[in-house]
Amino acid sequence: MSEPAKADAATVEQVVRQRLAEAFGGVRGIVEAAVPTITFTLCYLTTRDLRLSLIIASALTAVLLIVRVVQRSNPQFVINALVGIGIAALFASRSGEARDVFLPGILYNAGYAVVLVATVVIGWPAIGVMIGALVGDPSGWRRDPGMRRLCSRLTLLFALPCVLRVLVQYPLYAADQIGWLGTSKVIMGWPLQIATLAAMVWLLSRNSTPVADLRDEPREV
Repeated sequence: MSEPAKADAATVEQVVRQRLAEAFGGVRGIVEAAVPTITFTLCYLTTRDLRLSLIIASALTAVLLIVRVVQRSNPQFVINALVGIGIAALFASRSGEARDVFLPGILYNAGYAVVLVATVVIGWPAIGVMIGALVGDPSGWRRDPGMRRLCSRLTLLFALPCVLRVLVQYPLYAADQIGWLGTSKVIMGWPLQIATLAAMVWLLSRNSTPVADLRDEPREV
């Protein structure tokens, strides 16, 4: 870990909390990322018009992007959302089935969960890698056993919503239950993500793991 990070924090939890706040974009970023899904779901459940629902969701996301540009703030999460609704529209347009709007999300969550768990299994938890990249020291965090354990727990916790979404939504997709699929998509979207982040914040609020001097030689676990 670099000296700047340690200068402002005495515990591993404080260091990670600072980096996660920067990476996730706060409440606004989370809400913006969820707008296309929420908009499409509500519109389709109301009108049953696939094309109209996709147009409204895309248009509203484009408006959010314009607002970000005008405010000269980071548009990352809105751009991600716009790409997401574009991919969903492509899937649904090719098949003509509304349920395929949700297929990219199911596939994404399945793949994301596998990757996150795999990073923990191989000893390079994704949260730790992200923190290392942000502080400019890709591997320094691995020298601290406390940091490695905390990053593994955070990574598994971050993967949990993806696993839950696949377990709930894929059976609904297979059964062509659009109403329930749309409802689960909304409920398990940003509310579940916020709940997960709240759990991560709770874990990080414990401030119980001292930061080791990562300039020392690696220690045995």
